[in-house]
Order: sequence, then structure tokens, then C-alpha cells
Amino acid sequence: MGSNTNSAVCKLCRREGAKLFLKGERCFTDKCSFERRPYPPGQFGAGRVRLSEYGTQLREKQKTKRIYMLQEKQFRSLYDAAIRKRGVKGLNLLRLLELRLDSVCLRLGFADTMNQARQLVTHGHFLVNGKKLTFPSYTCRIGDEISIRGDSDKISVIQAAIENAKRKTRPDWMEFDEKAFKGRLVRLPEREDITQPITERYIVELYSK
Repeated sequence: MGSNTNSAVCKLCRREGAKLFLKGERCFTDKCSFERRPYPPGQFGAGRVRLSEYGTQLREKQKTKRIYMLQEKQFRSLYDAAIRKRGVKGLNLLRLLELRLDSVCLRLGFADTMNQARQLVTHGHFLVNGKKLTFPSYTCRIGDEISIRGDSDKISVIQAAIENAKRKTRPDWMEFDEKAFKGRLVRLPEREDITQPITERYIVELYSK
């Protein structure tokens, strides 16, 4: 079962033509399927496929939804919120995606994957400004403090994630207290802070049609 699940998830990266880091630490090892077979799965996967303009835009939206594990309705809702804000639509969208509580917990190193972060949030293992929040969709704000609740830091997956995070660099738009296991948002992420393989203008173009 575990092997089949790994294979299915890794195929998503190959289908999108980019490493989406959906398996956390596995993506940084030689077990990463995308590193070994960086072409779409299937009999004709290694062949060259040319997408239309619409196909490219749609593919980018699908890839972004997979990175953040969102359904179409959730994603469209975030896009609608992004275009209502002042500023660049694409950057607004990326910011809203990164400021979701599950995304922030992942960036802080409290989880190894987005799926893991979402489950941990839903099960009430994190606090925002000292209060338990179980909504992964909560939009974090500048000054919000995110911490691990009670003895949840003893949960094996959280311990493993924190240990793995020591080998990585946390984003500059958040501070992290190693001893207290808590982080704080100090500013909004800028475009250069967001390293996901996303070309947001394709998404804006798609929804603008």
C-alpha cells in the first residue's frame, strides 16, 4: 500500500514536469522518481508533447493546485480574493497560498509535506497566538505567532520534521525560535521568497478569459 501511494504521488510530479516536493524528505534523496524519470508517466511519456496556450495555462493551474493540495472551488476562491486586493494579481494569489496555516506550518518545518501539515492542523496540534486553530485555510497575518500545542512536539512525525528542517533554510519572512518551537510572521512574502515552480501569470491569464 505504501509503495503504491508513493508511486502515485511521484507520478504527479512527472506529469507536471516539475518536482512538487509532495513526499517531503523523499524528494531530496535518490529515491525521487522525478530525478530518475523526468518525463510524464505512461507508454508515450518520454515523447515530446506540445501544449496549446490554453493547455499550458490549465496545466499551470493544475500543478499549483497539487502543490498546495486544493480543490478547484478552494483555489478559485483564493484567486477571487487575490484580484480584489491591490497590487499584482499573481503575487497576491501566491501570497494567499503561502499564508494559509497549513503552508506556514510546512515552511516553519513543523511538517514534511503539505498533506502532513494539513492533517496536523486539523487534529489541533498547532496554536496561533496561543489559541488552537483547526482550519488549514486560516490566513496568517503579520505578527501571528504559530507554535506547537502542549506535548504535540513529542509526536514522531513532528519530531522528524523538525529534525529534517535543521538541514533547510526557513523563509526570511518568518522568524523561528528553536528552543520554544514557535515561529512568527514578520512580513509578507515577496515573489523572490516563493520558490515553488509556479508561473503565476499563466493562471491569471486562464481565469481572465
